[in-house]
Amino acid sequence: MAALRYAGLDDTDSEDELPPGWEQRTTKDGWVYYANHTEEKTQWEHPKTGKRKRIAGDLPYGWEQETDENGQVFFVDHINKRTTYLDPRLAFTVDDNPTKPTSRQRYDSSTTAMEILQGRDFTGQVVVVTGANSGIGFETAKSFALHGAHVILACRNMTRANEAVSRILGEWHKAKVEAMTLDLALLRSVQHFAQAFKAKNVSLHVLVCNAGAFALPWSLTKDGLETTFQVNHLGHFYLVQLLQDVLCRSAPARVVVVSSESHRFTDINDSSGKLDFSRLSPSKNDYWAMLAYNRSKLCNILFSNELHRRLSPRGVTSNAVHPGNMLYSSIHRNWWVYTLLFTLARPFTKSMFPRLGISVAIAKESLGDRALALLPYEETKVQG
Repeated sequence: MAALRYAGLDDTDSEDELPPGWEQRTTKDGWVYYANHTEEKTQWEHPKTGKRKRIAGDLPYGWEQETDENGQVFFVDHINKRTTYLDPRLAFTVDDNPTKPTSRQRYDSSTTAMEILQGRDFTGQVVVVTGANSGIGFETAKSFALHGAHVILACRNMTRANEAVSRILGEWHKAKVEAMTLDLALLRSVQHFAQAFKAKNVSLHVLVCNAGAFALPWSLTKDGLETTFQVNHLGHFYLVQLLQDVLCRSAPARVVVVSSESHRFTDINDSSGKLDFSRLSPSKNDYWAMLAYNRSKLCNILFSNELHRRLSPRGVTSNAVHPGNMLYSSIHRNWWVYTLLFTLARPFTKSMFPRLGISVAIAKESLGDRALALLPYEETKVQG
């Protein structure tokens, strides 16, 4: 009560009064959760009423929200020159919808990543997104960064990657975001990225395998493999293998592989039903750009399923996602014919912003209701 009185919040009604040993806190996004000091755990529901609450309105005049060196939110009262970890708006909370909606009700084709992450604090979580300097990758990385995660943009073009980092920092100067070099068309680069990441001695909670190529003319990488196959599948496959030990140590963790519905329109088996390796990395005479893309997306699905089977017992889950048929992005840029087709279809397509919510939702659900990890109990601090 002394802390409540210090923040001017000691005038509470009996229904919302917390039992002994409980403390009310808030996330950066204004959602209320409750810390049980006796059992050292947190939960979203009020321990007496079972209701979920959120903050209503802006901070009072003269107040400002800051984050300390440990990533914990605190509030500064510039008028009275004092600080507190209690949100001064706690006296004006409103009830959230008491009926827990289903996933279908919560997320649909118009849902944005920011809406999905509403009320989530990813402080202390490490997220790697490949191909994150533009498109879905950038929006996904930005969404996680603006919710407190330490986000690494793994990109081939460091100039564009650093520009993407600047754009995110322009929206929130305290975002923890950085760029690292990763060229999926060069297996040595994948290896160097994994080594550099491990040298940081950090965890890895979410790995989003997003980077991809579409409608490329036939070419071989320096590793002697067809480029679409290596960039879309094999490079990510190798990356996950190299970071598998870090993922397992960071459990619960998740791998999200961005695939496509077009995986249904191809086959990688020969006439006898056995895997035909020549179809994965075809010769120039047997190459068709669209078919190569479809096969790489099928490999994404098979890889994600098998990865989940092997690692889920160790706390690492894997999901493949389809970003949407009516989606406009820059993936068509490699051939003018596809650019023309996408341009003609532009008025009938959806932007990437709602669709990327699907990828973020799946990544979030791996950590989602794990309230203790996202909203850490800290006995030494009274925080809001």
